[in-house]
Amino acid sequence: MDRTDRFDIIVVGGGGAGIAAAIGAGRGGARVLICEKMQKLGKKVRISGNGRCNIYNDIIDESGYNVESRELVRSMLSKFGKTEIVRFFRDLGLRVYSDDEGRVFPITNQSASVLDVLELELGRVGAHVYFECAITSLERNESGFRLKHKDGALYAKCVILCAGGKSYPISGTDGSAYALATAFGHTLVEPVPSTVALLSDDPWCKPLSGQKIQAGVSFSINGEPGPRTEGDFLFTDYGVSGLTVLDSSEEISIALGRGLSTDTALVVDLVPFMHEDELRKELQQRLRRKFPSDKLLAGLLPPKFAGVLAPVLETRNPHTIVDAVKRKTFRITGTRGWNDAEFTAGGVDHREVDGRTLESKKCPGLYLAGEILDVNGKRGGFNLAWAWSSGYVSGQHAAESLAAPRH
Repeated sequence: MDRTDRFDIIVVGGGGAGIAAAIGAGRGGARVLICEKMQKLGKKVRISGNGRCNIYNDIIDESGYNVESRELVRSMLSKFGKTEIVRFFRDLGLRVYSDDEGRVFPITNQSASVLDVLELELGRVGAHVYFECAITSLERNESGFRLKHKDGALYAKCVILCAGGKSYPISGTDGSAYALATAFGHTLVEPVPSTVALLSDDPWCKPLSGQKIQAGVSFSINGEPGPRTEGDFLFTDYGVSGLTVLDSSEEISIALGRGLSTDTALVVDLVPFMHEDELRKELQQRLRRKFPSDKLLAGLLPPKFAGVLAPVLETRNPHTIVDAVKRKTFRITGTRGWNDAEFTAGGVDHREVDGRTLESKKCPGLYLAGEILDVNGKRGGFNLAWAWSSGYVSGQHAAESLAAPRH
């Protein structure tokens, strides 16, 4: 490929949103370049879903995203939603299947299959890729944009910022692209780790480290309870993890990371399969049968819990025991941070882009898509669906803007 420095559209970031943007723009007839700072495209896509790549979810709609962004998400999904995403990948030759939770994976269970068909389509539409090309500054001029990198400069009529948030910085998403947007006057909603394990100095954590149970979990911020989730709950040396914790982490991370609260906790039901009255009656029966204190919860909780619950079990008071295991509170002091976070909550304020096209309201010809915006979804394919949708729509509209007659 002959190296040149002038393109119709330059896409900054070669993750899911960036690839979709380049394909959308290329299909619109634009000459497109992806600038990717890593040595491969889609590194975060490759590791998503534990290497299986949860492409989207069968029940995608705006309710799966942070409340503030739902109007924008609804607009994007109306243009490139589930039906269009399904057709997009089917037409590329990818076969998929759904699991019981509605999560959609490639039939091969390999994220490499997703990248294979996407890269083939990039080649078909004539999109170029420069690897190890980190954009350090972005300037607007009379003919478009000048993008500086370590080896010189590139020029484009339009730019699409798809460089992600801050989660998994090893994949290249280290938040450095925020500065490219704020240089044009965009506002940054403080990014914090989302879908992330939580830190706690509760005395139970270290003795129970490695123990996993099924639990009911709700978060509490300033004493106000949040919704309850049920599923895996994992004790660790540093605090707590598991799917229930990841699903409860966003609000706690926002409260701590943005200085909104220091009173954050998880309230955990260690025996969610029994109602309080049922558990109380079971304990009363065991007490009548003279179960030793350390065996009062045998068959209900793993044996290791007898140690951490010893002071409570020794009271032999069923009301006290029920309260301890149905409403165990873990004070949360922080998160495991960006290296462990699956997603980013926060980013460039979504209100500063056009709700139909994702073009910047601050700078004509500049578009923003994917995780760089303050749009984040729940686990289960929602975030990749946003990447495909916002990326494709932004690329499509950028190409259309160049093809439209000038007045």
